[in-house]
Amino acid sequence: MEVSVAGFALSVVLVGLLSCSWSVLNWVWLRPKRLERLLRQQGFQGNSYKFFYGDVKESSAMLREAKSKPMKLSTCHDIAPRVIPFVHRTVNIHGKNSFTWLGPKPKVNITNPEDLKDIFTKYDDFPKLAPIYKKLLAAGFATDEGEKWARHRKIINPAFHMEKLKSMLPAFHQSCNGMIKEWESLVSKEGSCELDVWPSLQSLSDDVLCRTSFGSSYEEGKYIFELLKEQAVLSIKALQSVNIPGWRFVPTKMNKKMMLIDKEIKCLLKGIINKREEAIKAGEPSKDDLLSLLLESNLKEIHEHRNNKNFGLSIEEVIEDCKLFYFAGQETTAVLLVWTMILLGQYQNWQTCAREEVLQVFGSNKPDFDGLTHLKIVTMILREVLRLYPAAVVISRNTYKETQLGKLSLPAGVEISLPILLVHHDEELWGDDAKEFKPERFAEGVSKVTKGQLSYFPFGGGPRVCIGQNFAMIETKLALSLILQHFTFELSPSYAHAPSSIASLQPQYGAHLILHQRTLIGNEF
Repeated sequence: MEVSVAGFALSVVLVGLLSCSWSVLNWVWLRPKRLERLLRQQGFQGNSYKFFYGDVKESSAMLREAKSKPMKLSTCHDIAPRVIPFVHRTVNIHGKNSFTWLGPKPKVNITNPEDLKDIFTKYDDFPKLAPIYKKLLAAGFATDEGEKWARHRKIINPAFHMEKLKSMLPAFHQSCNGMIKEWESLVSKEGSCELDVWPSLQSLSDDVLCRTSFGSSYEEGKYIFELLKEQAVLSIKALQSVNIPGWRFVPTKMNKKMMLIDKEIKCLLKGIINKREEAIKAGEPSKDDLLSLLLESNLKEIHEHRNNKNFGLSIEEVIEDCKLFYFAGQETTAVLLVWTMILLGQYQNWQTCAREEVLQVFGSNKPDFDGLTHLKIVTMILREVLRLYPAAVVISRNTYKETQLGKLSLPAGVEISLPILLVHHDEELWGDDAKEFKPERFAEGVSKVTKGQLSYFPFGGGPRVCIGQNFAMIETKLALSLILQHFTFELSPSYAHAPSSIASLQPQYGAHLILHQRTLIGNEF
């Protein structure tokens, strides 16, 4: 009897080991080779799969080499070889229908405007990716799918209506004025000074988000955002390595640190949210910050569907949305502002045109909401900056089943890479001057220059286009208008042009400019 029990136990162990071994073999070799064969049958080309690492080692080495030195600043803004060197080389060698390997998982590059349109429109067929490390940064409605996403978007939409953004303008002004005064104090001594504006613009964006997200809880919000910054650095480091299933549960020093930060952030946000909910229920006057607007909309949704628990957001979902406000808002605005100042520092004629428009619309007055929406030249400049230097250089989607995309049939388990930077710089789509700074191309709007194709998508596209794009554009226009009213600026000789994609496209060595106090004409101010 004892022998038979021992034999049975041994058999179970052996079966378990065989099953585990088969799963590992399938994950690291059999499945990748099958997917490679299917992709090549569809006409895709790329490197042959290398055991476990795929293209990770080669890609990392190319990126390290590219980031080791700045690039020459010229009228040709061909930054892809420095920012995404491996993808850029892959497309040059294997063509636009190409793939790369992130460990055992293939990533298919899609650049055709019709296919891009289908991916953004049929978002249920091409869902977003939500790795665990991204969830530690921010999940929220950005990672929801299907009906859940539609309900979530409905709740959050009111917070980003134009009228609500208009009510946030005083908070925008308060943050911007603080930065302007700081710069004025530096410039006033000599009439000019050299300054790395990148840290200032990041602080400005943080400050705006703290005020507009949390209002009266501003100081608590600042500390939470500092924790989120630390979490971002750790998460990006984790995302750049091969994703081993279950690795996040291994108590490594980094994993433990990330879990600890996540716990503290959630605890702090939960406290703010609970206090705000109690104030709303007690009938206290409504606040105009994003958190209050989100909670009010959520409570209204819950009240309207009180008999259905599927409606409304849990406190955990509200927490994730608060984290998302920070990451989406901070990265987009700070990055757009810094590249705009760099390019206007390089192209003085466009800086002059933008300033003349700002002074014509506002004169010596504080920029107002209606005036900001009527800045045509400034809008053209910002659109061109977003084309040449988009905050996100690549975005990804996934396939959970065999999916038809135009004439292509993509197998399940393939990651879809949408290289925004390559599409925005494509000479076949934008002409021979695609890599040149020419804001005039947007003089008649986006649809005119793109000929109705989906070849311009700095904020994504389709029904899931970034909900905060108006927020980012209004904040950027206000900050830029105030800067142009008070200063002229040029690139410093010490400026090193080094675009680098971390969480977003950032200047690796900062943005060193020479700021000059503006000479006022007549009774301009």
